[in-house]
Amino acid sequence: MTSASAAATPTPTNPVVAVLGTGIMGAGMARSLRREGLAVRAWNRSRDKAEPLAASGAVVCASADEAVRGADVVLTVLSDGAAVTAAMAAARPGLRAGQIWLQASTVGFPAVEQLGALADALGLLYVDSPVAGTRQPAEQGQLTVFAAGPESVRASVAPVLDAIGRRTVWVGTEPGRATALKLVVNTWVIDMVSSIAESLNLAEALGVDPAVFLDAVSGGPLDTPYLHAKSAAVLSGDLTANFSVTSGLKDTTLILDAASRTGTRLDLVQAAADRLTRAIASGHGHEDMIATYFAGRPEEQG
Repeated sequence: MTSASAAATPTPTNPVVAVLGTGIMGAGMARSLRREGLAVRAWNRSRDKAEPLAASGAVVCASADEAVRGADVVLTVLSDGAAVTAAMAAARPGLRAGQIWLQASTVGFPAVEQLGALADALGLLYVDSPVAGTRQPAEQGQLTVFAAGPESVRASVAPVLDAIGRRTVWVGTEPGRATALKLVVNTWVIDMVSSIAESLNLAEALGVDPAVFLDAVSGGPLDTPYLHAKSAAVLSGDLTANFSVTSGLKDTTLILDAASRTGTRLDLVQAAADRLTRAIASGHGHEDMIATYFAGRPEEQG
């Protein structure tokens, strides 16, 4: 892609960052950037989601093109490829050749190719940079960033990546390599969430106290902090979304599409997609992904 060889605009030690998309993840990243002293220009299609960022010192912009005008780095954190494309189209009047574009949304392979072509057309330096983590790591600057892009921009984006993440894993220069790694990681997460939900379903059905189940595996090779965190969400009834059922289904669909392109069969992910679909149908789409638990309860079977 020509975006990998385009000339970069010199980027200062403390780059100005335009954050396009200030939902759960984007807002957390923006606050992490501000905490590290980086100037942030924030925009969201629904401005009310961006307004709280003013308290952290971010400049809340009325339009995407206003946000990117004068920025050194453009960071997109949106729901899917279509949303990213729409945001960059809205930003286009304010973009300039040589700006660095960190594309942190999880969008799948067709969209990665389309967005790379868009970066070429606009003269932007495109870095495929999805992240692993949810609300709390985003707020704490503790995400893991998977990145693929031109080596020439790595020093320039380091202050941004260091602010939002505890670690950056560079996986090459070709856009799509970072997305591939993100889909593999998300396969592990989605399968693990389904396993936790089903274990709790069976415990309930068989009259096993979930606390006894959790104690039985605690501290051993079968233990994981994720098991306790997600079980606590179900048992407390606090299903505030760190990563929603709807978002989980979106990523599951991307994983299955990627697998089908290679002839790979992912039975567990397909089963997870079915559970997530049932959870959405029973009204749990806005809740945390562990609400797939409800898809296994007899009273909610349709």
